[in-house]
Amino acid sequence: MSVKFTKDHEWVAVEGDIATIGISAFAAEQLGDVVYVELPAVGKNFNQGDAMAVVESVKAASDVYAPVSGEIVEVNDALVDAPQIVNECGIGPEGWFVKMKLSDQSQLDALMDLAAYKIFVES
Repeated sequence: MSVKFTKDHEWVAVEGDIATIGISAFAAEQLGDVVYVELPAVGKNFNQGDAMAVVESVKAASDVYAPVSGEIVEVNDALVDAPQIVNECGIGPEGWFVKMKLSDQSQLDALMDLAAYKIFVES
């Protein structure tokens, strides 16, 4: 499973036509302690770049953008009850926000791999 990153610090891991999406450890670190997560409804469609979720920390509230276009097929309800999971897990089995059925796999080509993302974050 390859993981790709956006310039807005979302990550996307794809298996078949399902994309699992979350925010990077860098983004979680910049936010500070996450205290609230608002997730979209299952069945809702988003275009690449649309705001699809909100993450709120002690410092600020930030939108989470769709790194790819598609339909939400699952949301991580655990984040609603325990938003601190975002800080603890990042890219991991628990830290994801949504799972989305991809509508255009070619959109992944424009995203960064881990090496490119590390360079982006350091610059």
